Amino acid sequence: MSHYQVVARKYRPQRFSEVLGQDPIVKTLKNALKSGKSAHAYLFCGSRGTGKTTLARILAKALNCQNRTDDCEPCNSCSSCKEITSGSSLDVMEIDGASHRGIDDIKQISESVGYCPTGGKYKVYLIDEVHMLTKEAFNALLKTLEEPPTNVKFFFATTEAHKIPATILSRCQRFNLARIPQEEIVQKLKRIAADMQVEVDEAALLRLTSFAEGGLRDAESLFDQMIAYSDGKVTEEVVEQVLGVLPREQFFALDQAVAKTDITMAFSLAEQLFNKGKEVSHFLEELQSHYKKLLFAKLGVETTQHYVASAQVYTQEHILLIFDMIQETVTALKNTTSVHMVLEGLLLRIVRIRQRLSIEAIARRLVQLEEKISGQKAVSTPTPPPQPAAAAPPKAPESAPAPLLGDDLQKNARYDTLMQFAAVELEGTVQRKRRK
Repeated sequence: MSHYQVVARKYRPQRFSEVLGQDPIVKTLKNALKSGKSAHAYLFCGSRGTGKTTLARILAKALNCQNRTDDCEPCNSCSSCKEITSGSSLDVMEIDGASHRGIDDIKQISESVGYCPTGGKYKVYLIDEVHMLTKEAFNALLKTLEEPPTNVKFFFATTEAHKIPATILSRCQRFNLARIPQEEIVQKLKRIAADMQVEVDEAALLRLTSFAEGGLRDAESLFDQMIAYSDGKVTEEVVEQVLGVLPREQFFALDQAVAKTDITMAFSLAEQLFNKGKEVSHFLEELQSHYKKLLFAKLGVETTQHYVASAQVYTQEHILLIFDMIQETVTALKNTTSVHMVLEGLLLRIVRIRQRLSIEAIARRLVQLEEKISGQKAVSTPTPPPQPAAAAPPKAPESAPAPLLGDDLQKNARYDTLMQFAAVELEGTVQRKRRK
């Protein structure tokens, strides 16, 4: 039985041209190779699965390749390239910063840098997850990193560059790897599926890659899992079953529940999520993505028929308010023991969103109510008859507040009425200002 190699390893890029989404970095590295001005230390930063270690390995191969192309690509056929690809090269030392993080490990590196390369031009030290090194280990690396031998290169890879001391950062050329665009990941998976003779729907790939968050390795690992489950054909239903996410139809059903203010839908949807073991964080991401597409439909960007139809249920302000609700729920989930109740509360608020008055509507009602009160006052208040002149009342002490009389009482009552109405409509967020 032949040994199976997972997709992420089998289709790992071996040339600069195969690296996705990092064109500016690739161009910089190739130009440095062409001019013979490669730095002695490189730091590759970025989120998981974006190609940090892959780029470091390709650069190490290009530096030591015996038959490098005119475009500065490694040949992948010479002995040096084959040894680096297989991980058996004595000139390229890969070190896990998480398990070799102490000062003694770094001292061994400092003691070995003086030895010449065995086969290639350069000796390369590739430290992955370099931010895991201790403070003492970083300090022990400083002198060697600043003035290494001419035939020694240091490559660092990390997902948390902010944890690396500034003294190390200042000695490296730093490259920040971007998240890989979803379209490029989809195209790569299509090529893999064709090579493996696996039938796959594009809708399934789009759904799958949305969970990879710009990481090619994550997408390839998920794709490997789908192939094992689907027995030859990967569909959107397969992705939904394996990842534990709701079908898209459920989100459109939620829109219809909003249109009808069907609060039973909120309870049934929350119950379905928990009974089937769906991941709540994935559901919230999908829910936010759904309303993002509805907002695009309101703005005329999204033209898919289902989203255009569902967008008619909401106003733009409704959708923006739902975004705020989702963010509040994400925060609330971190501080609660009852995830079910928090999720039900979110869905209930969404279903009842059309009953919530906008700020503009509240302002209009306040103006109408004020006009109505003013009109009633004009009709019900007769003109008082002239009164004979009377002696002026004694002047009140300066420290005592002036009493509310006549028009002042009516104005104060009208103010209280308006504020009570606003407080009810805004769910108690308006408070009456106390008189001094």
